[in-house]
Amino acid sequence: MTFPSPKTESPAQRFEEATTAARDALERVIAAANEAGWGTEEITAALLKAAQLMIDANRRDPDPADDPSISDAPAREQIGHGELYD
Repeated sequence: MTFPSPKTESPAQRFEEATTAARDALERVIAAANEAGWGTEEITAALLKAAQLMIDANRRDPDPADDPSISDAPAREQIGHGELYD
């Protein structure tokens, strides 16, 4: 799915553009969910819940791309007790 780029720098106009683009995208997602057997009410409620979870996660960590990857973390002690399995 593609999402249009903003056409203005004005915060109010950007919000309106983003709202229109998001609504168009959501209409396509809801139509696809309906075709798959989900009801409009249940999928819109799930989308609202998912959006709130994303808002909460963004507030906790606004730029997760800056976080070190797991492979960059220093190795710590071994997990488990060194058991050997066949």
